[in-house]
Amino acid sequence: MSNTVLEKTSLIHPSAVIHPSAEIAEGVTIGPNVVIGEGVKIGKDTRVIANAYIEFAEIGERCTISPFSTIGSEPQDLGYKGESTKVVIGDDTIIKENVTIHRGAACGDYTTRIGNKCLLMVGSHVAHNCVLADQVILANLVTLGGHVHVGFGAFVGGMSVFHQNIRIGDMAIVSGFSASRQDILPYSKCDGRPAEPRGLNVVALKRRGISQEIRNNMNLAFKLLISDKYNTSQAIEKIRAEIPMNEYIEKMIDFVKTSKRGVMLKPRKTGEQSTEE
Repeated sequence: MSNTVLEKTSLIHPSAVIHPSAEIAEGVTIGPNVVIGEGVKIGKDTRVIANAYIEFAEIGERCTISPFSTIGSEPQDLGYKGESTKVVIGDDTIIKENVTIHRGAACGDYTTRIGNKCLLMVGSHVAHNCVLADQVILANLVTLGGHVHVGFGAFVGGMSVFHQNIRIGDMAIVSGFSASRQDILPYSKCDGRPAEPRGLNVVALKRRGISQEIRNNMNLAFKLLISDKYNTSQAIEKIRAEIPMNEYIEKMIDFVKTSKRGVMLKPRKTGEQSTEE
């Protein structure tokens, strides 16, 4: 869009610096000292509050970009040589103060992606080529290395750190001050360094309307996966032979079978806590 369109957009503070190529939808609010650089598209009714910095990013509708957040700056990748890459953020996502989201490195689809209705709390960092599904929450100071994939509805506790290329499964919850070099099982509660499975995230499952019967079967499958009595292949065979299957158990099994870095399954203790409270 041209500067003429920008002039029609409400509530752009005169101290904001906006690149002529930026595409700003109607109803966007841009606060003082905001810098919007090259390659930016901002959807309608999004708020960009004071002192934020954005470049090479496509931001959806009704988002909030808080002060001193940085979106779309160059990745921390020594192989990056200025290739055309970007960040894509969905609708209704909240980016809090001092969050950093780096644009993609020159690999994969060249893009770092944040889904709809996500919440990135103060100081969290999303590195190049990460993918966050919808409704992900990163608490304060979470650090994701490059190429981390975070599944739908996952919650990551504050000051947690994750190695590049790992996956955090759907609706998993990881407690604060945890860390992992391996994948985090979907629907699980994990804690520690390394982040070990402690049970199912029953609260999230209940909130999503998943029935008691399905949760009970998921619990049985979970206990077999983390049991010291069986290796992973044996546990999967036993699950398929003895437990009524459902889409959530299938997803857990598929997640384990497709892991490239391995899934943290065997806690140091027995780990067979009840998932129902």
